[in-house]
Amino acid sequence: MRMSKTARVLLWTALGAGFAVLYFPLLVVLLNSVNADTTFGWPPKSFTLEWWGRAVTSEGALHALWTSVLVGLAATAIALLLGTMAAFALQRYRFFGRNSVSLLIVLPIALPGIVTGIALNNAFRTILGVDLGVATVIIAHATFCIVVVFNNVVARLRRLGGNLEEASMDLGANGLTTFRLVTFPMLRSALLAGGLLAFALSFDEIIVTTFTLGSGMETLPIWIYNNLFRPNQAPVVNVVAAVLIVVSTVPVYLAQRLSGGESASGGRI
Repeated sequence: MRMSKTARVLLWTALGAGFAVLYFPLLVVLLNSVNADTTFGWPPKSFTLEWWGRAVTSEGALHALWTSVLVGLAATAIALLLGTMAAFALQRYRFFGRNSVSLLIVLPIALPGIVTGIALNNAFRTILGVDLGVATVIIAHATFCIVVVFNNVVARLRRLGGNLEEASMDLGANGLTTFRLVTFPMLRSALLAGGLLAFALSFDEIIVTTFTLGSGMETLPIWIYNNLFRPNQAPVVNVVAAVLIVVSTVPVYLAQRLSGGESASGGRI
């Protein structure tokens, strides 16, 4: 399709405006993390790494970071196990209610986070009588992280088909050997991509976390929110936010390269 010069200019202008709206605020956060002015006057007149030194020694930020990493890794591990099993069951077998089960698996990531948070809070506290803590957050995050892994594995299984596995078993390999030598190597990059996306999604989550985390506990996003309007903590918050931007970007970039655009990662509403 050929476009006129005017149309190309308009499209590039619209693209540039869209990227500016998306990424200019992130650039401001990165610059404010080294802005020497505590009022964050714009444009910055001088720069300093003092706030980064304070962030490294901030016990609250470091504890929140450890909690976020712990929750992210645990939720990702659960998502890899259950998401992969669900993908195999729904892609390789035909049974009554298959489409309904697929919808139920994908639904959690489409629901508004506040709805999921309230539902899980009521389930944990009212129905199960469980005290909120790290374990409840891990379970809550796993509910939507499973979807990311499921989507990646299903997309890879659809592309691969079952011919190579059937050939392996025809040559005498049992199911476990076929999975270890044939299936898993072909799924490895999809699993890694799904795991990276699931970790990034869990690490950034704040709405569901607010409803399922115990009193007095904080993940990194919640720590940022709680300290955002405290004057003595605002510079450190900008540093932590800058780190969060990098931590969130790297796994998404790696997952995109590994998956090769096979499936959409999905996102919370």
